[in-house]
Amino acid sequence: MQYNNLGRSGLKVSQLSYGSWVTFGNQLDVKEAKALLQCCRDHGVNFFDSAEVYGNGRAEEIMGQAIRELGWRRSDLVISTKLFWGGSGPNDKGLSSKHLVEGTHASLRRLDMDYVDVLLCHRPDAATPIEETVRAMNRIIDKGWAFYWGTSEWTAQQITEAWAAAQRLDLIGPIVEQPEYNLLTRHKVMHSVI
Repeated sequence: MQYNNLGRSGLKVSQLSYGSWVTFGNQLDVKEAKALLQCCRDHGVNFFDSAEVYGNGRAEEIMGQAIRELGWRRSDLVISTKLFWGGSGPNDKGLSSKHLVEGTHASLRRLDMDYVDVLLCHRPDAATPIEETVRAMNRIIDKGWAFYWGTSEWTAQQITEAWAAAQRLDLIGPIVEQPEYNLLTRHKVMHSVI
């Protein structure tokens, strides 16, 4: 397995990662998750991804339990999760400071971890000022609940706005964008080439 730096950071991530989007919580239990995760580790994967919305939080619980039962050292792993859809209440979704802080606590509780390596804003939030989101993500980093933050399914313009806000406020900007990208969905790559 080859490892690359994540964005401009010093964090080394495997070229391949394992995501729990349509598996953990919906189709697989902890026993099956352990077998999949162990296969990944046996082939050099160190980067594992989840989200608060996957399986209504169950994916994070399964991933955390599987990692704990496998007895892996937390320092050997790169764990990311994503926040945006945390529940049905008016403040249980989006990228407000309230939801980002409370959502981080809830994700860490489900993962049974003290921190994640990368915390991603799962979608852009037009209802929340970008400065609020940037400040909240920096607060989370300052508290040690995440080391880096990034975006998922944001446009280049939205990422540029987040970086501009971070620079204006002398804060940390997003380190990575996680688009949907697979054999069937390649529109981000095709659009960026044009």
